[in-house]
Amino acid sequence: MANNSSVVGESLIQNINYQVILVQVLIAIFLSINFLLITTFFMKDFFYTTMRYILFATTLLSDCLVLIITNVLLIFNYFGLTMQMWFCLVFYLLSTLYLFVTPVTLTSMTLERYVAICMPLRHAELCSTRSALHCILIIHGLSAIPCILNLVVFFASAMINFHKQYVVCSREVFTFHSWHGHLRSAVSQFYFLIMCITIVFSYVKIMKVAKAASGENKKSTWKGLRTVILHAFQLLLCLIQLWCPFIEAAVLQIDFMLYINVRYFNYIIFYLAPRCMSPLIYGLRDDKFFLALKYYALCGLYKNDSFHLTN
Repeated sequence: MANNSSVVGESLIQNINYQVILVQVLIAIFLSINFLLITTFFMKDFFYTTMRYILFATTLLSDCLVLIITNVLLIFNYFGLTMQMWFCLVFYLLSTLYLFVTPVTLTSMTLERYVAICMPLRHAELCSTRSALHCILIIHGLSAIPCILNLVVFFASAMINFHKQYVVCSREVFTFHSWHGHLRSAVSQFYFLIMCITIVFSYVKIMKVAKAASGENKKSTWKGLRTVILHAFQLLLCLIQLWCPFIEAAVLQIDFMLYINVRYFNYIIFYLAPRCMSPLIYGLRDDKFFLALKYYALCGLYKNDSFHLTN
């Protein structure tokens, strides 16, 4: 029996080794792609003076930060490394903040498309560079509300000398009561409900304009409609992330090995992949951004007249 347990333990460790290595490779690839997209954004003044590209860059920066933070925590958990509670609290607050920043920014991008298509005469006024900066502040303010609630509950429940403790950092460390997890879930679901209503509203309004449009306007409007659908898909992936902890908790009651595999699958499919593939697809769909991305990715070997016109 002891030999069998030893074999199972070694198999589990070896499996986790492969999983951690694969995660490092994927994160390196995803960060490289996102950094290329960010570099393309900053290389042309047309992009960082246009609202939809500014919001797009905000999602890229947010996703990169989430990838880095979750990877650091993964490595610390894998090697059983501990850190002081206050340092873990910083990681927790940043990860919570930017897990919300991405979907809230996606909703803002949908509203920008709504204004561009349904209110074209006011688009320049409402979606200026100044408005984009104000919008980013509002996005971070709204995303910080769940963090503040978590912080208040934590300090109300934690011991006085909590900051001196050393822990293996994870979200569970900050959940002292079962109702805290329910509160966190309720707040998240409320946010996603509001975002879903906003996207559906924008979709319906743009659909009406698309049916009434003709010629070149019709083509542009239908493209905007497909963009809204892409934002809805990205938001769905973010919503699935919310359900992952509940699924994992249920699986943990059944089998530990299955729990490890399910958690690994969720992390790859619903945390890592969407934070690279969705922005990449969005960037490739935009003609101007695609030309610039192609130019810089090929180190200037690709040249196109329309690319230079956007300088």
